[in-house]
Amino acid sequence: MKKNITIMLLALAALSQPASAQYHGRYPRAYLEGRPRTTTNHFARSDTYYGFRIGITGATVNSDDARLDGGSMKSGLNVGFVAGFQLTPSTPLYFETGLSYTEKGGKGKYQGSKFTYSLDYLEVPLLMKYRVPLLPDVTIDPFLGGYLALGVGGKIKDYGEREAYSSFSDNNFNRFDGGLRVGIGAQFSLLYVELGYDHGLANICGDSFDESHTRTIFANIGINF
Repeated sequence: MKKNITIMLLALAALSQPASAQYHGRYPRAYLEGRPRTTTNHFARSDTYYGFRIGITGATVNSDDARLDGGSMKSGLNVGFVAGFQLTPSTPLYFETGLSYTEKGGKGKYQGSKFTYSLDYLEVPLLMKYRVPLLPDVTIDPFLGGYLALGVGGKIKDYGEREAYSSFSDNNFNRFDGGLRVGIGAQFSLLYVELGYDHGLANICGDSFDESHTRTIFANIGINF
């Protein structure tokens, strides 16, 4: 966890310096329409934005298979890029998508022995985001939508047998995942922060007779251009 937090802070500090000179604001045109130009609202917000995100996840997996039921939370790293597009000039409603690398998984016990497993994904968010302006450089951004994910790596560690093997092999987990995403973000000039929750709908269990579903909370920090 400490290593993940250090990576987050270093990456954000490196990117924020050059990006601050490029920032032009992100308010929807409808918000500034008809308002007099002042030193605080002259940042004409565009209908498109791009952003970098980095953060932490807390994940579990609910499974009918006792050896894969990771009900104890496992922490991981989340990092990626997003792009948002305003859907109509008169409403601050945006469609946001992108690509991220996300570490999920779970912990538990099977026949008295501890096990942990990681599920590492490439994810594509598909979100509707409504931007609520509070001040000329502050917005609250609730969002709702879904995500699609492809498993690219992960290990199951069986502490009873002292073995480690791939999470996406044999009758363990399927690589495809997808589900619902809900959360809220806040933008302070250049800086962006968000909290969210992923509710997996796809059955990722490799056994046809059982079901496994991911559950993940995440907290990200980043910048918008």
